[in-house]
Parts: sequence; structure tokens; C-alpha cells
Amino acid sequence: MIRQGDRSWVFPKPPVILGTGTVVGPDEGEGPLAADFDLVHPDLEIGQPSWEKSERALLEQAADIALQHAGVQKGDIQFFVGGDLMNQIISNTFAARTLGVPYLGVFGACSTSMESLALASLLVASGAADRALAGTCSHNCTAEKQFRYPTEYGSQKPPTAQYTVTGAGAAVVASEGTGPVVTAATIGKIVDLGIKDPFNMGAAMAPAAVDTIQGHLQDTGRSPGYYDLIVTGDLASVGHPIAAELLKRHEVPMEETQFQDCGLMIYNVAKQNVQAGGSGCACSATVAYGHLLKRMARGELKRMLVVATGALLSPLSYQQGESIPCIAHAVAIEAQAPGQGGV
Repeated sequence: MIRQGDRSWVFPKPPVILGTGTVVGPDEGEGPLAADFDLVHPDLEIGQPSWEKSERALLEQAADIALQHAGVQKGDIQFFVGGDLMNQIISNTFAARTLGVPYLGVFGACSTSMESLALASLLVASGAADRALAGTCSHNCTAEKQFRYPTEYGSQKPPTAQYTVTGAGAAVVASEGTGPVVTAATIGKIVDLGIKDPFNMGAAMAPAAVDTIQGHLQDTGRSPGYYDLIVTGDLASVGHPIAAELLKRHEVPMEETQFQDCGLMIYNVAKQNVQAGGSGCACSATVAYGHLLKRMARGELKRMLVVATGALLSPLSYQQGESIPCIAHAVAIEAQAPGQGGV
């Protein structure tokens, strides 16, 4: 049985992450994790006539790299699961047109990285697919233009604001093979505590991360110490301390593990002009598929829980004075043990 507890999937035969691809822009290339990304672009345009087309190109490149690392062709993929921040998830839709494989478009805002990985893993674990591709992307200039102010406007941002990561991450998930495995996933619930400020998404998303972490631990019967690392997606310097405080109040023993945040890891927040830290769909995707899986390959991590967070606002909902509904999806990734992954 795959379903366990209220909202978690635990996979008896864990799907294997055969290969990943990560592509980032210039700011991410100046950060501390630059060496762990597959491709770093020196500019934001990437040879494209618009930022939206640049974002699409990032995802297409990440997907190609993931397929190469997995040793498979496009025709070997049964389903592509992906989404992004753009209206009608157009970056993934056009990338899916290029891939030419059956496509499931999803939207979880910045939580899309783990939402897509969880769904791709479920497809494989249930026998609905032998191989699936999960992917997501974001671009600083497209997100700023859509959700806040036109980039050309040059508006000053408050210190609570976050900096959208320019990049893309993709992963090939398969029923058999060699690589880290997805052992479990927990699907988030909408948590909305009434915050309306789109420049303070870390505070808005923190309670959703806490809710999903608690739900995952309760459903699986695991303690935080089961994992070498629990990492949130993009709470950054405002939201991550809030999440840590809430977990402490709820008596979740996070001292048993390392508790970090992708939005704080991808940039040197003290030196780079990134306000509170990173955000965007590519934030947790590139950190998890690049830096963290490389750490796992080196034996530095055996088990980690990636909790990607998303603020599900739209320009229209913000203009109408709505608060920000938030969500977090968690995926447990472990180094493959003998007998896992069909090998």
C-alpha cells in the first residue's frame, strides 16, 4: 500500500532518480553553490529575444542534461510533470512542446519542484510509468514583471522581499536503475494566516512548511533525526527563523537534524544584493538536484527531506486584496541501499 497516514505516500519499491540537470543564471553563478550546477549562464538573456523565452530555454537545457545523465532518450520518457510561475505555466508548456512527450502541467508556485517530483515518483511507483521527467524553472525578470513591478521600473524593495532564482532543474525518475531513491512524499495543505504583503512571502509560507513537516513525521512515524537534513524551499532569512520557532513551539525536536533553507544556501545573502534570500521555482529545484544530490553522491548525506514551499497568489488576487494561500510539499530522498530501486 502506497498511501500512509492522512496525506503521505511511502513507496515499497522506491523510484530511482536516474539523473538530474541544473542550469542557472549569473547571480546564482556568483553564489556559494556555483560549482554544483551543471551549467551557469553569464547573462540573463541566454541568447533569447525575451526573458520568457530565456526561462523556457533554461528548462529545455536542464531537461536535456537530465536525460543525458540518466542515459535515456526523450522517447524513453512516458510522462513529463512540470510547472512554473508564469501565467498558464507557459514556460513548461512550451518546453513540453519541445520534448514531445505526454505532459502533466502542475502549479504549486515555488513548491512545484517537489510537487512534480512527488507526482512523477507516484506514476513510477504505481506502475503507470517506467520513466517520468519532473522539471521546473523560474527567471528573476519574468517573475518580477508579473508579480510585482516591471523590471525596467527599478523599484526599491523592502528587506523582507526575496530574489527570484534564475534557473531550472529537472530529474528523471525510473522504476529501476542506480541512483538516489524517493522513499516517501507528503502532500501539503493550504495554510493561510492572512498575510497580504507579496514582499513578505517568507513569513506567509513558513506556517505551511511547518504543517507539512509535522504531517510527514506523523504519517511516516519518523522523527527529525531519521534525516541527516531537512531543508525548506525558499523561506529565506525572514521565513526560516519563523518556521524554526513554530516547530519549537510545537515541540518538534528539530535539534536531532540539520534544518536549513535553499533560499539561504543558493546566495551569499550578506554580500549579494538579494534582499532576504532566494525564491522561485528554481530555488529548491537547483539546490536539491544540484548541490544536495552531489552531497549525497559523496556520502555526506544518506537521507534528506526536501520541503518546497509555495505562495499561491496571483496578480489578480493581490489586486483584489486577497491574502496569500500557501502550501508546502515534502519529498524524502535517500541514498540507495541494496535491494532498493529494483537493483
